Parts: sequence; structure tokens; C-alpha cells
Amino acid sequence: MNIKRLSSQQPDFDAQLTQLLAFESTQDEKLEATVAAILADVRVRGDAALLEYTQRFDRMPVSTAAALELPQAALRAAFEGLPAAQRTALERAAQRVTAYHKKQLQTSWSYTEADGTLLGQQVTPLERVGLYVPGGKAAYPSSVLMNALPAKVAGVGELIMVVPTPDGVQNALVLAAAYLAGVDRVFTIGGAQAVAALAYGTATVPRVDKVVGPGNAYVAAAKRRVFGVVGIDMVAGPSEILVICDGKTNPDWIAMDLFSQAEHDELAQAILLTPDADFANAVAASADRLLAQMPRRDIIKTALENRGALITVQDLDEACAISNRIAPEHLEMSVDSPQQWLPKLKHAGAIFMGRYTSESLGDYCAGPNHVLPTSGTARFSSPLGVYDFQKRSSLIQVSAQGAAELGDIAATLAFGEGLQAHAQSALYRKS
Repeated sequence: MNIKRLSSQQPDFDAQLTQLLAFESTQDEKLEATVAAILADVRVRGDAALLEYTQRFDRMPVSTAAALELPQAALRAAFEGLPAAQRTALERAAQRVTAYHKKQLQTSWSYTEADGTLLGQQVTPLERVGLYVPGGKAAYPSSVLMNALPAKVAGVGELIMVVPTPDGVQNALVLAAAYLAGVDRVFTIGGAQAVAALAYGTATVPRVDKVVGPGNAYVAAAKRRVFGVVGIDMVAGPSEILVICDGKTNPDWIAMDLFSQAEHDELAQAILLTPDADFANAVAASADRLLAQMPRRDIIKTALENRGALITVQDLDEACAISNRIAPEHLEMSVDSPQQWLPKLKHAGAIFMGRYTSESLGDYCAGPNHVLPTSGTARFSSPLGVYDFQKRSSLIQVSAQGAAELGDIAATLAFGEGLQAHAQSALYRKS
């Protein structure tokens, strides 16, 4: 396998790193036009359009919109029918994810100034959230947990899940996860038409306040277009992992960690930073040997050869600086005393510390959310969490005494802006 080998000491390293990180999510004009047409159609024709698209794209012979909804009994049956090991794993993962996210709950607060004026903030949950989940042969129960449980912890009133079932294929693990996470309603629709139904509402599918969850290019394009009508979590790019290793970890472990993200798709990115050139060689050898064992080896090979790299750096300080430039989705610190490096790490979606902390544990059951910023957006955004399902309202209650003082301040500024009514509104309340 021909993985790029770079060194920070090369004169053109900066240019090479820029080229390696370059990812243009160029918008396909035909795809965008298709999505725009679907959104407009569902907005106007509602259930009738949903039925037509479900019949066409998912090959589902449904004749009524009511048939698109799965009863709670079906979710419960899926959960109760799981093999014991899967059911236990799902329950333990849900417990850990819930416990972690409870720590994120924000509460309302206020304070009263000396003159009796009260200022504060009221925190309230969103009323209804839509969760998009890939369906068919794909099984992402972990995605259901990571999106639904923070919403439930936040106190969201109703959670609506959409999941396509091409050819009628339903995934028991996904439905079981929905039951365990407390999803209120599930509709067997997918694609841009499902996003449209959630954003605009139909006679059958209720309109939501926010749409979260991963999907294909059509789903991503639809989420971009409905943003503003509803909130969205993010439009995520390909999965990424950056491993910083001092050379003391088993190279097989590191190679498999790189594989764990490369197997997502051909555009995924997996990079190793190490001050030990011999260790980089060992990881390359491990990757060559282990690749044959991987069922998704063709995807892994393409991803690593096109967007992967083994980079030799001067020291761990430089590795941290390069990591901050990359702002990776997943960052593994496979080093001694990993916590000592935290002050130097400014930008990362999630930081996995120590040799025993594989990124895959975070994907499923460690507790923190696996919905993370990609493509360098960790410079300004954060993992999905309870705070994404809560909103804040400012509280202002001015006393009579406070109105006198604040009225003069507000009026002076309002007159300066040429807004006479603003000024008079403030001055009227001076006692």
C-alpha cells in the first residue's frame, strides 16, 4: 500500500500539507437541482409527493401516508427480539451516553441589581426535533443513540425519526435503538423528501424545529437548503482521524486505528504524526500486513493512498502545532502522560488520550457524542450535545429606579443613532 510519507523538515512541507488537507465539497449542480425540486414539491404537495418519492426511490408499494409510520409496537418488538449480547451492549451504551450528556444540562439563571432590576437567562428545550437515520442494509444504531439521547436529556418534547427502508428492508438494531432512546414517532422515508417533510411538515409528518443526523449527499444538500426554515446540526464532511504517537504504542494498534476511519468511505482521511521515523515504518508495515484481513480493504486502501499520510515531525510540540492547523474530527494522543499536552491542543472535535483509548470506543460507548465537526470546522464548532437542543431567552425586568438611569443612557445612544422613537420610549418611563 502506497501511503504518503512526509516530513515536517521538507522545504515544501507546508504546501504538501495544504494539498493533503484540501477537500472541496463541490456542489453537483444536477444533484442540487434535483434536491431543490424535491423540496419544493414536498412543500406544495405534502403527503402525495412523499408517497411518490418513496415508491420511486425506495421501491416501496405504499398507497397511504399512514402506512409510512411504524407503530411503537414494531420498535418494541425489534428491541425485545435482539440477541441478548446486542441488547445488553445497546443498553450499556445508552446508559453511558445518557450519563455523560446529563453533565451538559444548562439551567436558567438570574441576578438582581441594587436598584431592583432583574437580569438573567431562561433556558428551554426545543419542542420537536427530527432525526435522520440511514436505513436499508446500513445499520447505525449508534447514530440513533448519539442524536436522540442528548435531545431527550435536554427535554425535547417530541422526537420524530425518519429512516428509509429500501425494498422494505428494516434494520432491527436501528429500530431497537429508537425504542431504547425514547423516539416518539418513526416514519419509513428517506432522502431529500424526508428532510423536506420534517422542515415543512405534511398532513402526516409533523414539522420540526431542528433536523439532526447523517445522510448521503442528497440529505446533506437538503439540510443546507432548509437551514433557516429549521435548525440543523451540521453538514458533515468525510470522517477523519489524526493520531499523534511517540513511537511506543504497538504499531498494529495504530494501523488499525487509521483503518477504523478509512473504512468509512474513500474520501475519509487518516494521518499519523510521530517524531520516530522507524515507528512510521513499522506502522506502514503493519498496515500492509493487516489490510488483507479487512472486509472493506478496497475502501481502506483507496482512502489511505489518496488522503492518508504518515508524517515525521521534530517532536510532540510540533505535532500539536500541526494538529491545531488540521483541527481534526478525531485526535488520538497515543503518548505517555497525554493530559499534559491538552493545553497545547486548541482545535479538535474529540481528543482520545492514552494508548488504550481507541477512537472506536468513542463511536459507540465511551459516552461523549460521536457527531463531531469535520474538515477543519473544529476551529469554530463543537460536538453535538444537549446544548444543541436547548435555546436561551434573555430576561430583563427593569425597576422604576433602574428605568431612570438606563433611560438616559438608552436615549443618548438612540438620539445618536437618529432613532427618536427609541429615545422617547426610554425617556417616557423615567419617574
